[in-house]
Amino acid sequence: MTENQMRKIIRRVSLYPPYLGAGIKLKNVNKDFTRFEVQMKMHWYNRNIFGTHFGGSLYAMSDPFFVFIVMNFLGKEYIVWDKSAKIDFKKPGKGTVKAVFEISNDKLAELKKDADEKGKNTYFFKTEVKNSDNETVAVVEKEIYVKKKN
Repeated sequence: MTENQMRKIIRRVSLYPPYLGAGIKLKNVNKDFTRFEVQMKMHWYNRNIFGTHFGGSLYAMSDPFFVFIVMNFLGKEYIVWDKSAKIDFKKPGKGTVKAVFEISNDKLAELKKDADEKGKNTYFFKTEVKNSDNETVAVVEKEIYVKKKN
């Protein structure tokens, strides 16, 4: 993938209306689509009544990326969906918050082998939303459903 193609993907995701409205930006993605870095700055429109990041925006930061990674790795022969999600708020989010979503190629290959053998399964992935002091603001756990198409 060229640098220009990478910039287009970053721009397209960052301009996705729910992300644009919450001030969420995709900052970086690696060339094999196994690592995404997302950031959200504090704005008047993504604050709650306590002056901290709105919890829905913190969750929205994490919504699609594990699915993106798994879908890209497995290809069109598989159905990949978010099945469930959990967010555990650890401390108020202030300023700029960031999250990294990453699944190793080894883990993806293991997931593919497992899905091929079982036909379908669910997999759990976790990430942390961190503030500019690298303190954990929230922990997000996603359950991803994978099914091999017939």
